[in-house]
Amino acid sequence: LFTAVPSELAPDEDQGALFTGYMGPASANIDFMETAAHQIQAQIQAFPEVQNTFLVGGAGNSNSGFGGVTFVPWSQRDKSADELQDELQKAFNEVPSVKASVYSMPSLPGADGLPIQFVVTAGTADYPSLDAVQTDFLERAQKSGMFVYQDSDLKFESPQTRVEIDRDKAGAYGVTMSQIGNALATMTGGNYISLINLYGRSYQLIPETPRAKRLDPEMLGRFYVRTSSGMLIPLSSLVTLEHQVMPIALNQFNQLNAFTFSAVPMPGVSSGQALEYLQTMSKEILPQGYSYDYAGPLRQFVQEGSALVVTFAFAVLVIFLVLAAQFESFRDPLVILVSVPLSICGALIPLALGAATMNIYTQIGLVTLVGLISKHGILICEVALEQQEKGMNRLDAVRVAAGLRLRPILMTTAAMVAGLIPLLFASGAGAVSRFDTAIVIVAGLSIGTLFTLFVLPVIYTFLATDRRGQSREHGVAEASVQPVAS
Repeated sequence: LFTAVPSELAPDEDQGALFTGYMGPASANIDFMETAAHQIQAQIQAFPEVQNTFLVGGAGNSNSGFGGVTFVPWSQRDKSADELQDELQKAFNEVPSVKASVYSMPSLPGADGLPIQFVVTAGTADYPSLDAVQTDFLERAQKSGMFVYQDSDLKFESPQTRVEIDRDKAGAYGVTMSQIGNALATMTGGNYISLINLYGRSYQLIPETPRAKRLDPEMLGRFYVRTSSGMLIPLSSLVTLEHQVMPIALNQFNQLNAFTFSAVPMPGVSSGQALEYLQTMSKEILPQGYSYDYAGPLRQFVQEGSALVVTFAFAVLVIFLVLAAQFESFRDPLVILVSVPLSICGALIPLALGAATMNIYTQIGLVTLVGLISKHGILICEVALEQQEKGMNRLDAVRVAAGLRLRPILMTTAAMVAGLIPLLFASGAGAVSRFDTAIVIVAGLSIGTLFTLFVLPVIYTFLATDRRGQSREHGVAEASVQPVAS
């Protein structure tokens, strides 16, 4: 059952807001991104559930932007944030000018960005080789159908113009390299030449040619530079332009060349399922010397999601030691802890059926369940121990104990389950985390109690310490006086 339950760090809560990120072509400027932002905003405002929105263009790079959407209160809308996220993503896919994504804010603090951030690192490979691996990686991820949005930060889309200077001609005209560099910097706005005082504030004075004359790289050759004789000659007579495409950014991870695969899983696909797929695919396609790592929320999930086994083991160990001291035996606590796997089985049944995922809240419920279900075994074993001290064998003692403790066990179980019923039907902020904790405890207690009533007495007759006629205070058999016939 545990292997059939999808896992994630924390379930997506309806926080009443969503984030959006959008990216245009590599050559897009602020004006292009502003036009795209208006198109995205028009798609957002078509939803009646939207209350406020903001979009910021040019965030990080001139061809990227981000924004946010807040919804009306939960009581005033019929659709959840997950449903609206799916519909918004479909609407954003209709905007042809940019590639936009919608994702929810992390349910737990500590990590930002898209929920899936899978990092592929190359030991000694260069970026063109890394780009070839990335292309195959993105194609397979897209064909998998597990991601509603995917992207990578390694993009060979940045157009650059390399200025090659003819040193012989420059020397013949008496033009130095610094003069050519200063001319290009001045014309394209690369530096300021002075400071001016305006209304009591100091401003930089930056000279540059009009924008219309800076849109075409060939216009660089039309700038003029002064020779040693005082004449002005065009740069086109001294330089040649070479156009090439370079990566937008050369990213590294742990000082290794790397690219980060960022994605938003499809509805119904958990972070654990996406991670398992990416790990399997990486082992199949990554060349020798390549490896993978994690970033953002996915890294937090990998580091903290594996703590359940250790925490669960410590919880069982502590309870076992306490019971061993109470019963002065190492066998009786084993009988009591038989109810733990029975209750865990009951808790995993609704999870395997899709009621919830294995996350930090369901893990808290499982650990809590260890202490709650152990109480049933304590109630039965304590009375059975008293009956054995009165001279009964294990079978008769546990039969009497099960009958005496049936009502207290059912009453305490019903009280705890009834107290958690409101969490199963909770709505609004934090409802998902409350439901995940409650469904584990309710199912585990209910099914575990049913199993315990029938299984634990049977196990007791085989494993429990035979204390017939013994007293825990003295540890010796009590002598019974029988009349002797004359």
